[in-house]
Amino acid sequence: QVQLVESGGGLVQPGGSLRLSCAASGLVINRDCMSWVRQAPGKGLEWVSDIDNAGDVTYYVDSVKGRFTISRDNAKNTLYLQMNGLKSEDTAVYYCAKKMGNIRPPLYDYWGQGTQVTVSS
Repeated sequence: QVQLVESGGGLVQPGGSLRLSCAASGLVINRDCMSWVRQAPGKGLEWVSDIDNAGDVTYYVDSVKGRFTISRDNAKNTLYLQMNGLKSEDTAVYYCAKKMGNIRPPLYDYWGQGTQVTVSS
């Protein structure tokens, strides 16, 4: 049974930092491309970041480049998203997900339950 469990969200001041975790079971995270996707209040899903399974190349949406870092700990089978310099527009529910192959547009076959990030003064 595949499970992805996010944690680490919360309320933070603008300019603050949070580290999100995604603990995986039933799959091995370094065998697949893993992603972080978010949904802001009243908006649709927005892709945030990927880490691939061919050289650990990372990708980010332009709005978070230089502030967010995606990584994984293979021994713990856990995906991370370090978020620095948080802005109010980063407020969203953050999900980790497993990307399916190289199809376009991208599809995801497994999702976590999400963790809430709120950036407010």
